[in-house]
Amino acid sequence: MSRRSERRERRRRRRDQLTPDQRADRLKERVYVTFAALAVVLALRGHVEGLTPGQAATTLVITVGGTLLAVFLADLVSHVVAHNHLPTRAEGRHMVGVISSAGGVVVLPLVFLWVAASGAWTTAGALTAATYALVASLGLVGYVAVRRAAIPTWQKWLLLLAEVVLGMAVVALEVLAHG
Repeated sequence: MSRRSERRERRRRRRDQLTPDQRADRLKERVYVTFAALAVVLALRGHVEGLTPGQAATTLVITVGGTLLAVFLADLVSHVVAHNHLPTRAEGRHMVGVISSAGGVVVLPLVFLWVAASGAWTTAGALTAATYALVASLGLVGYVAVRRAAIPTWQKWLLLLAEVVLGMAVVALEVLAHG
């Protein structure tokens, strides 16, 4: 078995060991951070004149990084309030896993901005591609969330549709706000 296959298998085993609440935490924060990244990308797109790919990437990384730290702090404080003690090592690992998983949403937008920095795309083109990728990511996260759910298929499709429609509504509102 190759190293890549071994790593994939270890990740799958770790994922399978998560409780339903832990899986829900990861999905919830990934959706939240995706919407935050989408808002930033759309705001940058609305003010793209004179914006370099590096500036756009820096803004995106700082904003998403700040959001992830806020999520971590909120989880930490709410845990202490609910349980009257600091998280155990396992609970702390879970909290870090949640934010690191959610941080993955910016990878593709950063790749697009890197392509723009190389001169192959414009900054506006990279931000447009990032918008589509983030909305598609919402659909993918929704699919991952409902694929094993014990609900009728039509409800699964309805949930996926609702998530993508809400993503597109965020795009429309941001475009309206930033004209």
